[in-house]
Amino acid sequence: MSSLWKSLRGVVAATALFATGMSVAAVPAQAEKVLHRGNGAEPETLDPAKSSGVPESWLQYDLFDGLLVPDGKGNFIPGAAEKWDVSADGLVYTFHLRRNAKWSDGTPVTAQDWVYSWRRVVDPKTMADYAYFLWQVKNAQDITLGRKPLETMGVRAVDDYTFEVTLRAATPYFLSMLHHHATYAVSKANVEKFGSEFVKPGNLVTNGAYMLVESVPQSHIKMVKNPHHHDAANTKIDTVFYYPTENQEAELKRFRAGELHVTYEVPVAQMQWLRQNMPAELRLAPYFGTYFYAPNMTKEPWKSNKDLRLALNLAIDRDIIVEKVNQRGEVPAYNFVPPNTTSYTQQIPDYANWTQAQRDAKAKELIAKAGYGPGGKPLAVEILYNTQENHRKVAIAIASMWQQKLGVKVTLNNQEWKVFLSTRDEKKFKDITRHGWIGDYNDANNFLELVRGDIGKQNPSAFSNPEFDRLMSEANVTADLAKRADLLQQAERLMIEEVAIFPIHFYSSRHMVSPKLIGWTDNLQDLHPTRFLDVKP
Repeated sequence: MSSLWKSLRGVVAATALFATGMSVAAVPAQAEKVLHRGNGAEPETLDPAKSSGVPESWLQYDLFDGLLVPDGKGNFIPGAAEKWDVSADGLVYTFHLRRNAKWSDGTPVTAQDWVYSWRRVVDPKTMADYAYFLWQVKNAQDITLGRKPLETMGVRAVDDYTFEVTLRAATPYFLSMLHHHATYAVSKANVEKFGSEFVKPGNLVTNGAYMLVESVPQSHIKMVKNPHHHDAANTKIDTVFYYPTENQEAELKRFRAGELHVTYEVPVAQMQWLRQNMPAELRLAPYFGTYFYAPNMTKEPWKSNKDLRLALNLAIDRDIIVEKVNQRGEVPAYNFVPPNTTSYTQQIPDYANWTQAQRDAKAKELIAKAGYGPGGKPLAVEILYNTQENHRKVAIAIASMWQQKLGVKVTLNNQEWKVFLSTRDEKKFKDITRHGWIGDYNDANNFLELVRGDIGKQNPSAFSNPEFDRLMSEANVTADLAKRADLLQQAERLMIEEVAIFPIHFYSSRHMVSPKLIGWTDNLQDLHPTRFLDVKP
């Protein structure tokens, strides 16, 4: 509703009150509640089938309802589905959709929309980074790999409000996946009407608590409350602005000036000052994710030289990174799957218990064995990272370690978020790229599946190992939880042995949160949909 119309409506209402002899003060006007959120980078896309980054996911949690949704406290609650049934063998899930569910244009959300959307994700024509996310659905993997037709996917609309999913094997984490954007429904009619333009303001219709009204590149994204959402009456915030701000110092200045209620990140250079001067607003908490570097294994010398990969991995001093460079409560990482993973024991290599001096000595031995370093061939390495001060500082520190310890000549290459994602995913980076993975659901599979040889662009380094893939495939159809955990642990040990990535640290979430923001609760997956927040006047 435009501000002009709000003003006119207020004048009309006030006139009517005076005419009846009532006092205007007896019916105070309710001020619009507006939330301002920092959001890191300019979003890659709002198409839930094609996005891949955290900045996009924050927007999509407001725009879309999955079958389940995060409640902002670390739990998942009924979303587009009011309830569901699971067959005795764990293979068939029947989701009973809300009968009052509507798209933001007022049209009904139906089971046919869900069937269309899930098929769209696994359709090889879509080229979705997250196509593999639905491979546990019957025939989905074969469809993505071109071996079966789209219509064979194990999804069907029993009727307009009943969505049935058949899995290829019992999957204990299946429900916890369903808050993720790859599983969202889009309006079939909307996509077919606008094609690739369906995500633009004025075109996009969504089923979440908010709807898109503005998207100004490098400025802001504006959403307003969706009046058709089933919980609109309990949604406190009327309007939310998201601001892409890659410069974290600038974001902090906006927060301190009262222009933001919450930041996306916290600049490393200000950590000590913030701890001392703004401890109530500084929020640091464990975060279910791993920060790592990935070598480009589509190219030599990375493809076939494991000794070289391990040498660079060992020479990274994780303690310096987390204690001196970042200073934000992260934990050094030597493996991929983070702590607090359900039904899983971390597979930590022996060298994690060595001193850094021992790791450095082994790194020097290995780089010489690989034919590089002092007395060998010169090695020049380029580190690619997306434009952000924290990533730059980590890259500088690691470059210095490699240069001083191993004689490697290192150059840095930073790219804007969208360009970076394309370069990284298409494996067009020269040597090493920054990467990070935030768990989409609490299961080791969500991390390890990323390293399969058939996963496509999401595979960070293009690592490919038939035995690793076999272990993952067997784990995916194993119902016995202990046996399944053992298979996943074998797979992680193998990728560590083959140095598929260089783990650096396990994440912590870090935000500045205004005391005016009500309902913000730190949680392991750092999920905070606007629907469950409020702001003080």
